[in-house]
Amino acid sequence: MKDRYDNIDEYIRDLQAEIRKSDQCANHYYNLGVALLSKSDFVEAEEAFLNAVRNSPHLAEAYVQLGGLCLRRGDLDGCLRYNEEAANCRAKFAVPWSNIGFVHVQRGEVDKAISALEKALRWEPDFVQARATLASALFMKGDYDGCIEAGNAVLRKEPGFGPAWNNLALAYFEKGDYAKAVECADKAGECGYEVPRAFLEELAAHRA
Repeated sequence: MKDRYDNIDEYIRDLQAEIRKSDQCANHYYNLGVALLSKSDFVEAEEAFLNAVRNSPHLAEAYVQLGGLCLRRGDLDGCLRYNEEAANCRAKFAVPWSNIGFVHVQRGEVDKAISALEKALRWEPDFVQARATLASALFMKGDYDGCIEAGNAVLRKEPGFGPAWNNLALAYFEKGDYAKAVECADKAGECGYEVPRAFLEELAAHRA
């Protein structure tokens, strides 16, 4: 295990040595990919994850990592494709469903996003990121009450989650509850979330 090692480079060298002895162990490739990610060596990490799925085509976690690398370089199609592959491997794995929902939100495909995010939350009800993304999707759909409900569910678990406060501010603003919108936008800022300047300017007119 990694905690036995004094540093990540030693861990990587040992994994590489194990792979030279037996290059068909998907877990070694997967662990190598994760270690390389921690060093921001994205090119080598991707190659390690690809080797992991070549040796174990049903290793859902490796597909999720490959999807994350695609997202990092702005490749939404690749991100979606790899996460769909992960979900096909393990239908009850919440992470790829959450990522699929995120991609659909980015594309403005709201109904597809909500469907995927609800699957993620069916398998993992306390998945904060999935519920926060669901709040965004519900806002985009115009379901402001649903957005507020989802946002509050996030904040019960993670009171300092800035994006959830921002979603609440947007939803309350659309409902005409400007005092609540101001309060939530301020909380988002306090939590380190950068509230869009244009929205802050709209809120300024409603500050007491």
